[in-house]
Amino acid sequence: MYFVRLCSLILTLSLLAGCGDNLLPSGEDQRPPVQTGTTGPAVGQQAPVFSVADTNGNIFTLTSALANRKAIVLYFTMWCPICDAHASNLQEVIPSFPTVGFYLVDYVSGTVADARSAMIADGFADSGFTTLADIGNHLLFGFQGTMGSTVVIDSGGTILLNEDYKDGTRLQAVLASLP
Repeated sequence: MYFVRLCSLILTLSLLAGCGDNLLPSGEDQRPPVQTGTTGPAVGQQAPVFSVADTNGNIFTLTSALANRKAIVLYFTMWCPICDAHASNLQEVIPSFPTVGFYLVDYVSGTVADARSAMIADGFADSGFTTLADIGNHLLFGFQGTMGSTVVIDSGGTILLNEDYKDGTRLQAVLASLP
């Protein structure tokens, strides 16, 4: 028994040693600065162009989504309970920002019909969101979005926010700062 505990301790210590300074993170953003005017998923970059179908089969592009809007919000969903809670919270934000388009991005369903079924089953058919069926994962890869990722793109196509959804405070602050 002593030998098993000793081996377990040695294994644990060797795994922790591989973490380096990540055991006590600084909290500082270690990513390199973004070059203005470049395209990519980071705040300050131009949003990647996209063309995806909504759950009614209508094609949405970045340009059409931004038409006559101050910004758009993309929320990446897997239709899980956490995503449902976030989307329900976001739904309460929609009326405060009538010049912003809100989109649920379904990157897991596989077909437009499956995305529509998931949207209806989760109660978001008449929610104020447009649900986009990201069948080829163009949005997923273009914005490096996964479950709970929230992206705000202004009318000029610049990414203002790209982070995991928390409580909506930062999202609302970004939307409130729009000209």
